[in-house]
Amino acid sequence: MNNRLMRVIEQRDGSLLAKMAPPDSAPAKVVNLDAERMVDSLFRQLMKVFPAAAQTTLKTDSDISAAKKQWIAAFAENDIRTREQLSAGMQHARASESPFWPSPGQFITWCKEGTLKAAGLPNEDELFRMVKSYSLRRDSFASADQYPWASPVEYHLVTNVYDQQRHGAWTDAELKTGCRKELKAMAKRLESGEVLQPPRPRIAEMSVKSALSKSEGLNKIAEIRAKFGLKGRD
Repeated sequence: MNNRLMRVIEQRDGSLLAKMAPPDSAPAKVVNLDAERMVDSLFRQLMKVFPAAAQTTLKTDSDISAAKKQWIAAFAENDIRTREQLSAGMQHARASESPFWPSPGQFITWCKEGTLKAAGLPNEDELFRMVKSYSLRRDSFASADQYPWASPVEYHLVTNVYDQQRHGAWTDAELKTGCRKELKAMAKRLESGEVLQPPRPRIAEMSVKSALSKSEGLNKIAEIRAKFGLKGRD
């Protein structure tokens, strides 16, 4: 310990001690300026939609500051990073019948549902019900493409999840997780500009439907032999 540091400690000079501290000891900044500004703007809008929050959960500047930090962290953990997502969340907020300030988790759900809706996608619960309904009615149709799909998006979403469910023998909880993952993957496909193909027979289904019984197979072989003058085995 050098003499200068000894003098600083003896004099209890906090400002000088801070200046002498190495740069790495400074607290790291958790969020960037853009994220802070985005949440600042969001809170101003939410305060107008939920004015009672000023008398309940957000009474002081300290309350507001602490809440903003929680929301910024929640957004980072859930990949909420665009103004379009926040705009979708605000649409739900304005339509909310509850007078209470939403939790960050509730608002994130609104953001995701609004984004899916803007892309023409169902939410997780809707897709879950679609897959369940398709599972019950699937055997009534010769192939998946003959099912009364509302759109190519619905066809690809439901059949993809249905196939995974059958292969993995999913529980309902696993099915809901699968729906969530499939919606996220589909949203990325649509954002990239991919154009989905309309419903059409699948190769697996075509091969199953074209399979012949043993007697039908033997008859077919006999027809081919007769047509080309081939002789059977003695």
